[in-house]
Amino acid sequence: MTTELVDRLGRLALASMFIAAVPGKISDFSGTAAGIASKGVPEPLAALLLAGAIAFLVLGSILLVFGRTTRIGAALLLVFLVPTTLLFHAFPPDSGLIRNLTFCGALLLAITRPRLSTR
Repeated sequence: MTTELVDRLGRLALASMFIAAVPGKISDFSGTAAGIASKGVPEPLAALLLAGAIAFLVLGSILLVFGRTTRIGAALLLVFLVPTTLLFHAFPPDSGLIRNLTFCGALLLAITRPRLSTR
């Protein structure tokens, strides 16, 4: 396997968690927005934040996997993941905290890694 193929497979594996989260957020939009609101976010803002989160998840995943702008894709996913982790998993800490911290680390590596040379 070439380095480029392995790199793309790694980015696809990383993006798969974010891609898998989108259908549930869309199909139960009102329930997910209510879950956000239950954390103290005003309801109209919760729906707006959820719509933005879905957009960041979709666009970030596409850019991470397919684009030449993989760093932007990773950054968008990180912008989604950090507040989500703090809001839903940090207080009190749960199993999602370590999982999300792991994904934050992987996204940071995707942002800071050297670019592959393309021929």
